Order: sequence, then C-alpha cells, then structure tokens
Amino acid sequence: MDIFQIVFPVSGVKTSIFIPPLVALVVSFFTSMGGVSGAFLLLPFQMSVLKYTTPSVSATNFVFNIVAIPSGVYRYLKEGRMAWPLTWIVIVGTLPGVFIGYYLRVLYLPDPRTFKLFVGCVLLYIGSRLFHEVTGKAAAGKSRSTALEDKFKQRAEEIKKQQNARLASGLPKDAVVRTISFSLLKVEYEFWGERFSFSTPAMFVLAFFVGVIGGTYGIGGGAIIAPFCVAVFHLPVYTVAGAALMGTFLTSIAGVTFYSIMPVREGLATSPDWLLGSLFGAGGFAGVYLGARFQKFVPQKFIKMTLGLAILFLAAKYIVQYF
Repeated sequence: MDIFQIVFPVSGVKTSIFIPPLVALVVSFFTSMGGVSGAFLLLPFQMSVLKYTTPSVSATNFVFNIVAIPSGVYRYLKEGRMAWPLTWIVIVGTLPGVFIGYYLRVLYLPDPRTFKLFVGCVLLYIGSRLFHEVTGKAAAGKSRSTALEDKFKQRAEEIKKQQNARLASGLPKDAVVRTISFSLLKVEYEFWGERFSFSTPAMFVLAFFVGVIGGTYGIGGGAIIAPFCVAVFHLPVYTVAGAALMGTFLTSIAGVTFYSIMPVREGLATSPDWLLGSLFGAGGFAGVYLGARFQKFVPQKFIKMTLGLAILFLAAKYIVQYF
C-alpha cells in the first residue's frame, strides 16, 4: 500500500494520504458538539504519532481550523444558534492574545519536550473543567441547564417518532438565540425560553488570556473558552458552540499570518505545512458539519464526558513524559 504514502515537504511527515482526513473526521465530529474544532487533539496526534514537533506544527494546526470550521459555523448560523455578542467579544479579546502567544511559542517553547509539558497543562485544565461539570458538583446554574437538556431530549424523541426514527434538521422557532441587551458591562440573551447573561469585561479578559494560550498551542482558543463559558458563566453549550467555533476560525487566520510572515528566530521552522493542514482540514470540514448537525440530539453530559476523558488521558501522558 506504499502507493498511498506521501512525504510532506515542509513538515517531513511520511504517512498515508488518507490518515490525516480520516483522523480529523472522527475527532472533529465529537469535539465540534462542544464548540471545539478538534485542533487541540490533532496537535498531540501530529507530535506523538506523526513525529511533527517543530513550532510550525502550531501553524499547521491553525490551517486545519481555517479549512474545517466554516461547515460547522454554517450549521449554527442556519439554525439561529449563533450568539453574536459572545462571538464578537471572543474575537476582539482573543486576537491580541494570539499575537503574544506566537512569540511565546517561538522564543520560549521551541523545544518539543518543554512544549509537550505546556500542552499537557493546557489539556489538564480543559479536561478538568469538563469533568467537573459531568460529576454534578457544579451546582450553580444546573437547574436551567437540566431544563434545556430535557427540552432537547423531548424534541429529539418527537422528531424520531414523526419521521420514523429519521433525524431531521431544524429546531422549533423558539430554539434560537435572541439578543436582549449588549453593552460594555453586560450581555443578556434568550434561548428556548431561558435568559442567560454574563459580564462583558470578564468575558473579554478571559478571551485575551485564552488567545495567548491558543496562539502558543495552535488551537485558536475555542477548546478553552467553550468549557469555561459552560462551567463558569453557566451558558448552555448549545449556544456557546457556534460562538466558540466562529472565534476560533477568525483567530486561526490571524495565527497562520503571524507564523507565516513574522519569523523571529533564524533557522527555526514556523511556517505551516499547508498540504498536511489542508488534508486534516478536509476531514475536519465534514466532521465539524456533522457534529454541529447532530449536536442537538446528543446529551450535554455525554459530550462533556467523552471530551473530558480523552483530554485528561492526553494531559497525563504529556506531563509525565516531561519528568
């Protein structure tokens, strides 16, 4: 089967041409249900399986986001589940952080072993937040989340009965995000009969620090900000997912730009492997679309449990390897 093997000139990776899109398809299908493109899991795959460890792997991860995310964003837009005030705050706060993250990656974390420790710490935080939600210990805001969960379950069952167990696209008219107020101090919106609000400054500060971490890692920040919005701000994952994906898409464009045209260390590879990133992105494009389409039929608890366990496993592996 060597005829399907390909050597990617920029990264030096040698693998089957089908492996990147297939892996990305599976990963993105599940992660996009939680508002995450899957880039945070694909980077460890590239480092540990494909042995791609130079700083340009972060840039390649951004390429994946650019190709994969638009399909999921389209689904959330079509179904009216894009919380625009949250989206714009995430974008404005994250962009300057991505710029700083690029310099941290190139100047202070070029060594693969040290970078894996950084990745492990980021994954540990993400997984812990998600797992904390699954255990039921986060009581604040739980009743409203449970009520929304019950509505989605009920709606899914109705659709299955009405269409002989066939999945249908579309949601009831009241299952869309409606902005109630948007100011420099507070944002409030309505979703399926429930009102949710958060502090504008607090979300902006969060987005900035997420941008720094995301720019260093190569994930755009959605993997961090989505769980944080659910766990700390108690926003429903059904409304956070679209905003997180849109923010990740735009900040990934900025990330690729920084890594491509702003080299700060001579002889250090920072430009992305466009071919490898695009193949990952092709699989991710389909996975994100399907994940966004099927999200409304999958319980939040299952989404969080699946992501949380996978993330914690990777986190432990990378932290232990450092010591």
